[in-house]
Amino acid sequence: MEIIDILGYLGALIIGVILGLIGGGGSILTVPVLVYLLSINPVTATAYSLFVVGATSLFGSIKNLQKKRVDLKTAVVFSIPAFIAVYLTRKFLVPAIPETIITIGDFTVTKNIGIMLFFAFIMVLASVSMILEPSEKDAKPKKVKYNYLFIVLEGGIVGVLTGIVGAGGGFLIIPALVLMTKLPMKRAVATSLVIIAVKSLIGFIGDVQNLEIDWLFLLIFTTISIIGIFVGIWLNRFIDGKKLKKGFGWFVLLMGIYIFWKEIF
Repeated sequence: MEIIDILGYLGALIIGVILGLIGGGGSILTVPVLVYLLSINPVTATAYSLFVVGATSLFGSIKNLQKKRVDLKTAVVFSIPAFIAVYLTRKFLVPAIPETIITIGDFTVTKNIGIMLFFAFIMVLASVSMILEPSEKDAKPKKVKYNYLFIVLEGGIVGVLTGIVGAGGGFLIIPALVLMTKLPMKRAVATSLVIIAVKSLIGFIGDVQNLEIDWLFLLIFTTISIIGIFVGIWLNRFIDGKKLKKGFGWFVLLMGIYIFWKEIF
């Protein structure tokens, strides 16, 4: 095993630790780790990321369900259009993207470059969401109400984005749940994990039908990430994960800018 492979598996552990510490956001690093450290092509990396994100979110969801933090009605309404959208995106839309998207002078945007540039854009959005996220003190409890049309539309949009980049999309789901259903922040975070788990794992099924999956590697990588979650939860006793979130947001912003630079130049 080469040093770069060891760094890749260490990245899997770090992804889990971040998820355990701050409750989200870590999955945005999965694709860069798979692409740049483990040399997996972006289409396969986004597929593997769906499985890793889905499995790790499932562990978090079980814990939240036991503590009755999840709004199941919202989770079901949001999840149905989301998992339909992500499945169709992975099954039909991603394979339909041409190998050469556009050529500008000497620069050609291939399918792989296009996916990574779009992923970098999503990373920048995610970083802004983490940096500007209001604190629990600022979040005033409100009566839960449902705008079904907007929840379904948002679920479909998040599903398509998740299908293309392989990230959980919590940075889009949580604000949507807070704004559209008036869920308190803690319940929105817990509910978003259930939605992410369902749509990611079902979306991955679309890839099983299209791609050759290295199951041994994927299960090892995912297991290491899940171990990282428990390490992160343990570290929560000593470190306030919420205080780390803004700092991690700045790191994700720099990573997004780096990917833009790497893919273009």
